[in-house]
Amino acid sequence: MEEKESWSETIKTIIYAILIAMFIRSFLFEPFKIPSGSMYPNLYVGDFLFVSKYTYGYSKHSLPFSMPLWSGRIWADEPQVGDVVVFKYPQDNRTDFIKRIIGRPGDKIKLVDGRLFINDVELPREEKENFVLRNNFGYAERFHQYDETLPNGVKHDILEISDNEGEDNFEEVTVPENSYFVMGDNRDRSDDSRIHVGFVPFENLVGKARILFFSYDPDEGSWLKPWTWGKKIRWRRLFNKIS
Repeated sequence: MEEKESWSETIKTIIYAILIAMFIRSFLFEPFKIPSGSMYPNLYVGDFLFVSKYTYGYSKHSLPFSMPLWSGRIWADEPQVGDVVVFKYPQDNRTDFIKRIIGRPGDKIKLVDGRLFINDVELPREEKENFVLRNNFGYAERFHQYDETLPNGVKHDILEISDNEGEDNFEEVTVPENSYFVMGDNRDRSDDSRIHVGFVPFENLVGKARILFFSYDPDEGSWLKPWTWGKKIRWRRLFNKIS
């Protein structure tokens, strides 16, 4: 009898733990891993971060498997230009993407020779030291790095191979109602609203990227060799606030 009660309590504890984890993931915070280099120099491949689900309110994409329990957003609060957001790719409403909000509804966006214009105003940028990345062939690749200032005063670093790459000229568009224009900080290596992503519906926003809680370098050391973990883990990036 005691053994049955013990098993029953264990099962209840497991169920409660699962329900609490689902609640936290659906309504408070969700972990997210950076899958590509489109957000260098601010987010690295191998970064793990927490996304706050409550910041912009809740849509079906706040729930596991995007369960369609309601349409639109409830308790909605609009994102600001400069926010780094996770959203569902509009072309399949399933794949998670992470980019920076550049334009809100009604904003006019264009690029001319790599320079970003919002509502006919060219954004100021200040060149910094070059940023070096290792490409897929193992060779070092050097990028121009700039400190760009958005219209609301938000500053963030961007990378450019040059100002004459494929997407460095983009004809002016006006962001439609209930949608957002997003770009990666690695401007010449990002699939964003200039290319296949297009405008991101408000409903597709999952949440705002808040803080890095872990980071590792995929090219350093091995998880099978604990003595290399000291080099593999990017200690200086742990618990950094995302901006």
